[in-house]
Amino acid sequence: MSEHIDNSKFRKAKLKELILKLHEGESEDDVRQELLVSLSNIPYGEVVEVEQELISEGLPEEEVLKLCDAHSAVLEGRVDLSAAKTIPKGHPADVMLEENKALKRVAGNVLSTLNALEYVKEEYVEDTVLQLKAGFNQLVDVDKHYQRKEYLLFPYLEKIGITGPPKVMWGKHDEIRELLKGSIEILHTPDLTKDDLIASAEIVLIPAARGVAEMTVKEEEILFPMAMDSLSDGDWYQIRKQSMEIGFCLYDPPTEWTPVGMEEETINEAQKEGGNIQLPSGGFTAEELLAILNTVPVDMTFVDRNDKVKYFTQGTERIFQRNRAILNRDVRHCHPPASAHIVDKILEDFKSGKQDRAPFWINLGGKFIHIEYFALRNEKGEYLGTLEVSQNLTEYRALEGEQRILSYNSNYGKQG
Repeated sequence: MSEHIDNSKFRKAKLKELILKLHEGESEDDVRQELLVSLSNIPYGEVVEVEQELISEGLPEEEVLKLCDAHSAVLEGRVDLSAAKTIPKGHPADVMLEENKALKRVAGNVLSTLNALEYVKEEYVEDTVLQLKAGFNQLVDVDKHYQRKEYLLFPYLEKIGITGPPKVMWGKHDEIRELLKGSIEILHTPDLTKDDLIASAEIVLIPAARGVAEMTVKEEEILFPMAMDSLSDGDWYQIRKQSMEIGFCLYDPPTEWTPVGMEEETINEAQKEGGNIQLPSGGFTAEELLAILNTVPVDMTFVDRNDKVKYFTQGTERIFQRNRAILNRDVRHCHPPASAHIVDKILEDFKSGKQDRAPFWINLGGKFIHIEYFALRNEKGEYLGTLEVSQNLTEYRALEGEQRILSYNSNYGKQG
């Protein structure tokens, strides 16, 4: 048989045969063993072609979706990536790979906690639930990663005839989303017992975390190498430019990739196309507005009417660290699980019109910090979102007397 091993037609036929055996109910272990005996490594492109052929030949997409985990498990580690292209730093595929590192780390921690549930004493169940809430709050951020694939990457693949794998992968995204949603609901059930957790872990929690981790393998062994081969630099540049509209997942890219020979548009250049912002009491350019927002000595974060974080200021002296990974994220998942109920209460009261502002003040590392949430409403009184404003008032509280003479040496207003 060795003379056929490197023959693409033979490999694809054999792979198709093995996937159909899974379809007919043969065990993953048996199919994996046959794969090891008959094939050494399979080029990633051939895996995509076989999946596409199976759908074209009449195997329903729903069936391919059911087989997806099984044949991915059988193939894991057997896909030949030696011909895969190098991915530049900041490239959309590189960003997704970095997000995958974070997702695998969080999923691994969650699975470790879940697998050790039987050893948790009853008095520590509440702490375990909080730990799992924090983990799943991070994992639900994978929705932004999936949306960038679905709405930015998949359309380019479909334009060149690669339709089957994206449809199958989108179906897996939806399965994982439902499992994550169910996990969050379970973990917010009052008075969860150890037995409740163990039962839920087998049915929902473990499949959810495992689903996130397993999808990263499908992406790294099949999707990304194939997409790098198939899409042009121009396609990837358009994907990169639109990525911020959806946001990033547990990772804030430190660099932005631009193809050689293509100039990056800046705020100043955008103004040449008429970017003036006119308000009832005056106007400014986007560059001027950015400077204003980043100069005022407060941290501001805007959450829209759908509870998604949409903007934060980037002043030089921040009180609470923010990065772009929180953009388009549910604001509840940006706070510790123990305080999520407070966020829920504020949003509920703001939306109902019961309240318009919620102040807090804390001592943080020797600094006196004032935090206030404001309900934003239009002229009709309709709720538009919430503005969080934080300010270090330490220096202001220490002021005495008056200062009427100009002095640039004062520490007044500086963040210590």
